[in-house]
Amino acid sequence: MAGRDKDIDPASELVEDDEEQALPEGEEPSRAAEGGTLAAGRAVLLRHAKLAPSSPGVYRMFDAQGDVLYVGKAKNIKKRFASYTRPTGHDTRIERVIAATAAVEFVTTATETEALLLEANLIKRLRPRFNVLLRDDKSFPYILITSDHWAPQILKHRGARSRPGSYYGPFASVWAVNRTITALQRAFLLRSCSDGFFESRSRPCLLYQIKRCSAPCTHEIEFSDYAGLVREANAFLSGKSQAVRKNLAAEMEQASAALDFERAAVYRDRLAALAAVQSTQGINPRGVEEADVFAVHQEGGFSCVEVFFFRTGQNWGNRAYFPKADRTLGPGEVLGAFLAQFYDDKPAPALILLSHNIPERDLLAEALGAKSGHKVEIAVPQRGEKKELVAHALVNAREALGRKLADTSSQQKLLKAFAETFALPRVPRRIEVYDNSHIQGTNAVGAMIVAGPEGFRKNQYRKFNIRSEDLTPGDDFGMMRETLERRFKRLIAESPKTSAAAPESFPAEVEESPEYNGRVGEGAMPGENPQAAMDATDTESPWPDLVLIDGGQGQLNAARETLAAVGAADVPLVAVAKGPDRDAGNETMYLPDRPPVKLPPRDPLLYFIQRLRDEAHRFAIGSHRARRKKDIREAGLQEIPGIGPTRKRALLRHFGTLKAIERASLADLARVPGISEEIARKIHSFFHERAG
Repeated sequence: MAGRDKDIDPASELVEDDEEQALPEGEEPSRAAEGGTLAAGRAVLLRHAKLAPSSPGVYRMFDAQGDVLYVGKAKNIKKRFASYTRPTGHDTRIERVIAATAAVEFVTTATETEALLLEANLIKRLRPRFNVLLRDDKSFPYILITSDHWAPQILKHRGARSRPGSYYGPFASVWAVNRTITALQRAFLLRSCSDGFFESRSRPCLLYQIKRCSAPCTHEIEFSDYAGLVREANAFLSGKSQAVRKNLAAEMEQASAALDFERAAVYRDRLAALAAVQSTQGINPRGVEEADVFAVHQEGGFSCVEVFFFRTGQNWGNRAYFPKADRTLGPGEVLGAFLAQFYDDKPAPALILLSHNIPERDLLAEALGAKSGHKVEIAVPQRGEKKELVAHALVNAREALGRKLADTSSQQKLLKAFAETFALPRVPRRIEVYDNSHIQGTNAVGAMIVAGPEGFRKNQYRKFNIRSEDLTPGDDFGMMRETLERRFKRLIAESPKTSAAAPESFPAEVEESPEYNGRVGEGAMPGENPQAAMDATDTESPWPDLVLIDGGQGQLNAARETLAAVGAADVPLVAVAKGPDRDAGNETMYLPDRPPVKLPPRDPLLYFIQRLRDEAHRFAIGSHRARRKKDIREAGLQEIPGIGPTRKRALLRHFGTLKAIERASLADLARVPGISEEIARKIHSFFHERAG
């Protein structure tokens, strides 16, 4: 069946609809297949309830098209389905799930704890329509202290934990990681350089001079002493910050008593650095070494979950989430579903503080503890410092949701103005913006960004490495053709327009509904209101309501021809061209078979279009630079005209790393032995020439 998970444990129990299974008396097979009425859905569940296992596990409900409607877990699946088959007593949300169900699958597990973890994993992966969904699940940065080298390094890490070492986090932002690493370098003098740079050193680098590294590369510190610094850093980041500070204070006093004032000064500076780590935070909990704080605020049917991270007694930042959830769910239910998904791919701390009690709190704590390898406590504090931490997070959640609703309101007004100005058939729910980036035709990249009522959808951005060998270097039209052709050929193959077709316009009741102004389905479920009903039809459609091209009439014609050739001629197109002096505010919009449009300089819609274009340009340039740097690493500096092996060695000997060469000024490059002013200009231009 389409949309089903293919890599579930083969030992799981699977129940399919088939002709041998009889429907209850009076029911028609066609109605059950449609799953469009409550009676038909209940008939499906009755049939499956007879074969459901009396054990813990996870169940998935599918609609007639094979798409997952809902993922749930139960201590006893048979009893759970028996409750679903009751003729009355269900809330509106459950009734909608039952009515739409055409098939069910079961996965048995050994314990209810395993069922809870599997449920969270499947919800994140399958994104069922009726579950609480964690919308923004970007990976968090961590601090890594490596263990695969005799002189471990401290560095920022994001992604899979494939490198041996100790990982500490999560941090809410890269800025928080960088700030903490800088402070920890002053406190523990660990190296942050790469292994290649480390092995090539013949004298200490600048970080040693400014007391942010102990220079193990040139043996300024003994191996045993450096290993001691590593142990102290690991202990500090593992939650033993007070013990580390006491030991350093004792060492400082001992050195001072021995009149070794130079060594005492080193310990004094390290203590000052540790104090700076723990005193420059917005919140400084005295009695909380390690905890995650979650607070949920609901308003108008929408939810915001604010997360604060505390490690080693310091605030490592916060992040706001806006989960998609049925508006009938209370704050505890939303928070409970959110937590299970949030910790699906990251370890939980020893303490989790919540603003609201959640269902099955003890079970979730047991599951997170089993997964993390240590005891996890989930608490709803009622007094003291922990209560203050939760209250602070709750204030932030309330403010974040207020900003989100205001931004969404403005966004909806702009999208409606978009439709009116460019005579679109409907207010756009998905706008795709395309741009190219290259330098003299090399490392060419096409980029696509996506925007909608909730703002930029960065998890749906795509880049296209231009592969056509017959393109003339710098042929922007050819690059745009290739990008659009690859994008829409794949879109047509994976999601034919007929199955994702959107309604011609908003329902009349939506356009006049006060809910429309700023409340575009964030957290709403189908059937709750007209806007939510519209969300159910096309929120997840991968087809754009508008394609925006960076360029003029030529780019528009190239895009139009390409879309017509692949069978997507009905997708609305607009090309945005800058003025003669390429200055913002003087843009001209080109449309097929219509005269160009110029907006007033202070028109909010013009600013919105500029934001879309600038975001596409930023993403395209970033993708191009990443590809160019990769090529440089692979081909070496010889890619730069006039740079051979000798000059490459001279540059690396002088600067140490490629990144340092890239950041060097023209004057610094010219100081390198063997690098003339002309060659320095070529090197500088290569790294700083503006991408087109």
